[in-house]
Amino acid sequence: MATLTIRKVDEGTHARLRDRARRHGRSTEAEVRAILDAEVNRPGTNILVALHQAVGAAGGVELDIPARKDRPRAVDL
Repeated sequence: MATLTIRKVDEGTHARLRDRARRHGRSTEAEVRAILDAEVNRPGTNILVALHQAVGAAGGVELDIPARKDRPRAVDL
């Protein structure tokens, strides 16, 4: 495992990291590792954004939305 040293962290940021770590039941160091791992391992492209771009590039899609024929059901509280 590699070691990473981060200098000159703002006191407010450090305090929020400590609070976040406490809420998750881990050390501040473990919390920072979890944040870095989650951020670095995220997929590069959101699947919905990629789909939107692909459909948009093809000229879009028009969907027929049928008129609603049935009445909404009554709410039973």
